[in-house]
Amino acid sequence: MKKLFTKKRFSIFSVCILFLGGLAACKKNNSDENTTTTTGTTTVPTTGSRKQLTLDSIFLYAKQIYFWNDALPEYSVFNPRQYSAKTLDLDNYDDELYAISQLKKDPTTGVAYEYYGDGYPKYSYINDITQNNPDATANVNNKASVDTEGNGFDIGIRPIFYLTSASGTSGSFRLMITAVYPGSSAATNGVQRGWQIQKINDVAIAGTNYSSENAAIVNSLAGSSVKIEGINYITKAAFSVTLTKTSYKSSPVYTSSVITRSGKKIGYLAFARFSTLTNLSGGTDANLDPVFASFSAAGVTDMVVDLRYNGGGYINTAEYLANLIAPSSVGNGVMFTEIYNTTMQNKQATILQHQPLLTAAGKLQYKSGSSGAFYTYGDQDYSATSADNITKFSKKGSLNTVTNVVFLVSGSTASASELLINSLKPYVTVKLVGATTYGKPVGFFPITLENRYEVFMPLFETVNSKGEGKYYTGMVPDQAVSDPSYYPFGNENESLLSAALTIIAPGSTSQSASSAVADRTARAAATDFTGTRPVNPNSEFTGMIEKRRTVKK
Repeated sequence: MKKLFTKKRFSIFSVCILFLGGLAACKKNNSDENTTTTTGTTTVPTTGSRKQLTLDSIFLYAKQIYFWNDALPEYSVFNPRQYSAKTLDLDNYDDELYAISQLKKDPTTGVAYEYYGDGYPKYSYINDITQNNPDATANVNNKASVDTEGNGFDIGIRPIFYLTSASGTSGSFRLMITAVYPGSSAATNGVQRGWQIQKINDVAIAGTNYSSENAAIVNSLAGSSVKIEGINYITKAAFSVTLTKTSYKSSPVYTSSVITRSGKKIGYLAFARFSTLTNLSGGTDANLDPVFASFSAAGVTDMVVDLRYNGGGYINTAEYLANLIAPSSVGNGVMFTEIYNTTMQNKQATILQHQPLLTAAGKLQYKSGSSGAFYTYGDQDYSATSADNITKFSKKGSLNTVTNVVFLVSGSTASASELLINSLKPYVTVKLVGATTYGKPVGFFPITLENRYEVFMPLFETVNSKGEGKYYTGMVPDQAVSDPSYYPFGNENESLLSAALTIIAPGSTSQSASSAVADRTARAAATDFTGTRPVNPNSEFTGMIEKRRTVKK
């Protein structure tokens, strides 16, 4: 799955020239340049086209800061400039990054840590800043659903193909809406998870052969105005609505509620992504704070956190949510630790001197008493014992009594979501319901090249207070449950939530007779699909972005 290129809004444009001139391989092409830079015993040329110099830079950064840099050969062996055959520069850079990402093998599996089977790295990617939405209020890539800043630019649905035949992709399927993004045209028009789309722009979906039909469906859904028709899969009620592709601001909270089972108050939160906090400098969030205030007022003691489609986002938001969930008894215990490669820990990643350490507003941070010198990522301490790399709990909110948390997960649950789960494990009883998670215990911050490209590659690994981590093949659920997407988030008949409630309050139920019948129907139908395929595999972010690094004065 190719990752979404819409991550971080560093205001780098005005300062990029300051670091482009630092490293020889990062310089703009100049016929007068004839100096050389060495890495190990290998000489690196400093002249060449802009593309060649950027290919060099990607390798040179990886050689020092990539988490698995010990697997990289010398410059002459790797030969970065061999990746020059394609027309688009980004395609060449992608090819080089993929080659780098496949060098380090996981000894437990025998395959590369970043192998994903689709020709793209599992974790690394490059973002072309110029392809972001030019609208300043919605800085998102045109392929995006909702980015990590909470900006959307689409019709607002998360459609998925459910394959329903033993023939796989050459057989039958149905098209389901699995999520509706708050603030979008779909949300405004009352579209719901659990709707089956049977017709698009007045053209019926045959649903008999996924391979021959999916391309036309994908193209139809990409329009600026899309009419969809179909049925609510459970009630069979018909719907018909026209949706418009718009820029919008979206809350990461799909929904929240308090559920009572066997006298227990259970807080349910469906969380879409770890978007930037609404008040980053003030340490508050307008999306999460009201939810947890209501949980506290209701006397919640157990929680179900729905992360099934949450591919991650900002680490500081994961930290914030962990502090809201954790009981007050955690004190200032360790939440997680970031572990960088040996080169970075030993202060030998000199190449980072060419990456400015910006404020949250994207501004340079100048060194006091200096004439124009500014702080860079090279000034940071990446040692394992540095306080900068050890995050401790600092309880937030008034919800202090949570002892059990069940997380709803899937193969789309990744990175910052897994970090949250792993960080809470030593302090509360944690259970997972759903399917094995994505498996991404590594994170990054962006490296900017050419004043245009942001390179994201794994830079650090996270472990919890017990030193637990390394879930590269994913976290296995305590209870495997399929996700047919028939009920809205928070409906107690929904398959994953129903299983979670049974774990927290065994033997309890709040179903009416009619809902129980509907639930049996849904569970029977849940067994009739053999796999799923995304409508837009590029539309969701998978990652864990570190933007908490600050200047220590």
